[in-house]
Amino acid sequence: MYPTLFSTAGVKAFAEAIDAERQAQLAKFGDQKHPDGTGREPGKAIAAGARLVCQVKAADGTLTWRDVLREEVAEAFEETDPAKLRAELVQVAAVCAAWIWDIDQRPTA
Repeated sequence: MYPTLFSTAGVKAFAEAIDAERQAQLAKFGDQKHPDGTGREPGKAIAAGARLVCQVKAADGTLTWRDVLREEVAEAFEETDPAKLRAELVQVAAVCAAWIWDIDQRPTA
């Protein structure tokens, strides 16, 4: 095992779960290489719509994790610059970590 490098609650468990899933993917598919496939139309319109939905729902108190994740994924899908795409994908991963942490903190039935 490796030393704890994370200070945000839930991120260590998230990183360990991601690492385990990546190991399973590598075992099943090997190291894959694919084109990004981002920057296609109507990506900009979809991202703008997703941002608007989040703003409206945040204002009226109905914002969900699904809305937030959809916005971040839409922003990644519209990006063509590799550095900016990477930054957007990090944001996607961070939202996933936050959503998983929220699920993990809920009382069990």
